[in-house]
Amino acid sequence: MIRHLLSIRDLDPDGIEKILATAASLADVGSRQVKKYPTLRGRTIVNLFYESSTRTRLSFELAAKRLSADVLNFSASGSSVEKGESLKDTAQTIEAMGVDCIVVRHKSSGAPLRLSKWVSANVINAGDGMHEHPTQALLDLYTMRQHFPSFAGLRVAIVGDVRHSRVARSDVLALQMLGAEVTLVGPPTLMPPNASSWGVELTAEIEEVLPKIDVVYVLRIQLERMEAGFLPSLSEYSRLWGLDSRRAALLKDDALIMHPGPMNRGVEVSAEAAELPRSVITDQVANGIATRMALLYLMLGGEHSVEASASA
Repeated sequence: MIRHLLSIRDLDPDGIEKILATAASLADVGSRQVKKYPTLRGRTIVNLFYESSTRTRLSFELAAKRLSADVLNFSASGSSVEKGESLKDTAQTIEAMGVDCIVVRHKSSGAPLRLSKWVSANVINAGDGMHEHPTQALLDLYTMRQHFPSFAGLRVAIVGDVRHSRVARSDVLALQMLGAEVTLVGPPTLMPPNASSWGVELTAEIEEVLPKIDVVYVLRIQLERMEAGFLPSLSEYSRLWGLDSRRAALLKDDALIMHPGPMNRGVEVSAEAAELPRSVITDQVANGIATRMALLYLMLGGEHSVEASASA
């Protein structure tokens, strides 16, 4: 298994499939009376988060604890970072504590790569700037796999602020790696300048795309982008590209609605659309635990089988 997960490109299709299969074998731990495997007993994992997070941090913490690892949570707020400590100094402090894995989220693209050069521990990118969010892509793939047997020819539309989305970058790469077809939908101001080189279709016409796809993946509109002039107004965006119940009715009967969270209800997605039976947004949250368990398991303790771990 790989030493670090800094980008979804660190995995090949076989590596992704191995993680998804392992996640499926670990997914039922949440329904067991004792919700733990002993696989990572004695290992220490640090969640090093320089940005606020709810879903990602909590799912990594729960994933590690369900594998019996010790977990340390670090947030920049209230730490020595506020006193001017650099990422390198923080990394060296954590390294001196003898930890086994560092899960890092940082506002600067490339921070996980730099960190991996300063520590001997495994490093997992939990989101860096506008670069990537590879574990989100893995849980998204796992969620799709629960409904579709193959990614080959699967049609996925990613709608919204692709320009600033690290989730979109990782999802596009992962989906293309497994043979899916991706369409990016949204206003030109929210498309990356080099999007035409991504090997995807580009369009601003959401209603033309919806009847043709298997998955509509709605991105969060980052409200802070309003100040930069990328959108005239939130109401204008919602009117032209928001997924409401009327637009959701254009989807095929078995098509899915996905969103990485947190949602701005009434902006990129309406409350009604988010709660339709075809919406798997809460499934994504649950699947994040199993997928991150699988990744930690394979990176830190994969020499043992899941069955052996369960019986230990």
